[in-house]
Amino acid sequence: MASTDDLFSRDPDDRVRVLDAEGNVVAPELVPELDDETFVAMYRDMRFCRRFDERMISLQRQGRMGTYSSLAGQEGSQIGSTYALAPEDVIAYQYREHGAVVARGFPWEYLLYWAGHERGNAELADIDVFPLNITIADHLPHVVGMAMATKLRDEDRVAVAHFGDGATSEGDFHEALNFAGVYDVPALFVCNNNQWAISTPRERQTASRTFAQKARAYGFEGIQVDGMDPLATYVVTRAAREKARSEAGERPRPTLIEAVQYRYGAHTTADDPSAYRDEDEVEEWRRKDPLDRFESFLRETGRLTDERVAAIDEEIEETLADAVERFEAHEADPEEMFEYAYEGETPTIREQRERFRELRDRYGDEAFLRDE
Repeated sequence: MASTDDLFSRDPDDRVRVLDAEGNVVAPELVPELDDETFVAMYRDMRFCRRFDERMISLQRQGRMGTYSSLAGQEGSQIGSTYALAPEDVIAYQYREHGAVVARGFPWEYLLYWAGHERGNAELADIDVFPLNITIADHLPHVVGMAMATKLRDEDRVAVAHFGDGATSEGDFHEALNFAGVYDVPALFVCNNNQWAISTPRERQTASRTFAQKARAYGFEGIQVDGMDPLATYVVTRAAREKARSEAGERPRPTLIEAVQYRYGAHTTADDPSAYRDEDEVEEWRRKDPLDRFESFLRETGRLTDERVAAIDEEIEETLADAVERFEAHEADPEEMFEYAYEGETPTIREQRERFRELRDRYGDEAFLRDE
């Protein structure tokens, strides 16, 4: 595999790619040295992401799930980047990078969040994933703070922030990168450039040639990678992590990674992408599908067979069916809504809680929740 110096000596305009759209190796020196089971595990998790996405959208359309953000088309960057990290590295993501959760074990409680239960966010702490962020770019300064804390404690871990291209227009993005560059924090900033920030196209988001080159203004390196190529994303993220954890007196440096990819579906289930983009554009990007190209590579190299794919699909369906069954059996306590509004109970919250209990005692949970 090429050295870190080789990768980061490239111009930010020079997109890193290992596999072409057909799954052919175009940069053999960059193929990561992973065992066969790890390659297949990456494929399994990417396939799980795609099926999870389909299932969640179906549940939302049936009224069994809340508003959901689709990841289809972005499996390569999510799984590739997460596999390149150490288990103890902290990940903070926006709201579309479900692959980070999948790659770290996929607790079934994750579904609870998308159905409106905050417990689904709390469960992510056990796998070192920050609660997801619906606000845009607000989590980036927090990631820098976490990275600085790990540096002060001399811990062998990095903090990783995922965000969309639209986040680069927010002040938090610039403040976070400036602080990261000045204080040499071990942080990775992964910009998931999926071409659209809701209905705003990439060319209306910035006048820069790339998002990766924005790192130069803050004194560190940016690199652009084919986000629909899981191997390229793995290699780049792994190299950036090594740079962030430089030893032997070398200066640790953050990195901005621009993963170029495409969002196949709607921004969320509340969005209608046909109002602002052409279906021909979507189909053009589908020809670069991350699942298809990675499967082609694995089959060509003898790591994947029809039987293995069938077994993977069966396991995925069983896992998802179990998760859906458990989430729908979950009974939330509506009184929890008073627990986390403030750090402590205020007089107003206490008054509202007491009133709630009176109504609950009088009408019971079922009648009260139906607003009867």
